[in-house]
Amino acid sequence: MREASVSTGYDIIGDVHGCACSLKSLLTNMGYNKQKGVYQHPTRKAVFVGDIVDRGPHIREALSIVYDMVMAGHAQMVMGNHEYNVYCHATIHPTRDAYLRKHTPHNDRLVAETFEQFANYPNDLKKYLDWFSRLPLFLDMGSFKVVHACWDHFYIREYKKRYGNHYVSPKILVESSDSDSFVAKILDRLLRGTDIRLPNDQVIRSSDGFERRFFRTKFWADNPETYSDVVFQPDPLPDNLLDQPLSEEEKLRLTLYPDNEVPVFFGHYWLQGRPVPIRHNICCLDYSAVKYGRLVAYRLGNEKILREDRFNWVLC
Repeated sequence: MREASVSTGYDIIGDVHGCACSLKSLLTNMGYNKQKGVYQHPTRKAVFVGDIVDRGPHIREALSIVYDMVMAGHAQMVMGNHEYNVYCHATIHPTRDAYLRKHTPHNDRLVAETFEQFANYPNDLKKYLDWFSRLPLFLDMGSFKVVHACWDHFYIREYKKRYGNHYVSPKILVESSDSDSFVAKILDRLLRGTDIRLPNDQVIRSSDGFERRFFRTKFWADNPETYSDVVFQPDPLPDNLLDQPLSEEEKLRLTLYPDNEVPVFFGHYWLQGRPVPIRHNICCLDYSAVKYGRLVAYRLGNEKILREDRFNWVLC
């Protein structure tokens, strides 16, 4: 990957999920032009929060756009949980007769569109899988940070201590296939966030047809006391659980991104409506593009307090 010209700003872009047409429109709206086959801006760089694959109608094209931008030095991208899923679903363990991710009906369904769209392009898929296996897990850019789902200081500090950098590798991904390993816990936290199991075997039936026994939680809730203080997902909790007190064990599952830190950008959570900062230094950029929502970017300048007028989006 080569470096592009000196950047005066960054455009952090949310979960694309195969919405290539929306991605091209968003890039064009922000002044990116296609030169020698690659979208680029004269003074800015794009940063993708991951989840380019799965669900959408044009996954191959979306991946091609992002990959070419990254390889040419006009963008960066962190791994999303869907890139992780696709890589592990396609990769056989080097010492076991099994894939890194079990081929269950649930897991098969999550990656189905990606493998269907690459069925006649095995060499392209192999190229992208190799790229996935070496993506950054997070980016600390000094004045801002990027991760797919959750910035957890403890796990990020431990990852850098153990591996010496912020990248994944084929060896690390193999190690993560053991769900009891410490690296599996790190990747789960950064790529999927924090969550809490619903009590009494209750189930959330989501709008996309999945049944979930966990709910996603905020990583910026200061001194939370009840489930309603921490829930952060599109599917609502059952009414009887909103005032459910958090147990001490559940509180230990949470983490906190302090309000005196630099801004952190992430995706993953399927927000809806008009994009706004969650907090002065917290910004989610996943606004359900593949569910006819918005593909969203935050056009970061020199500001230390996030601003609503910095968002740019296209309706999908």
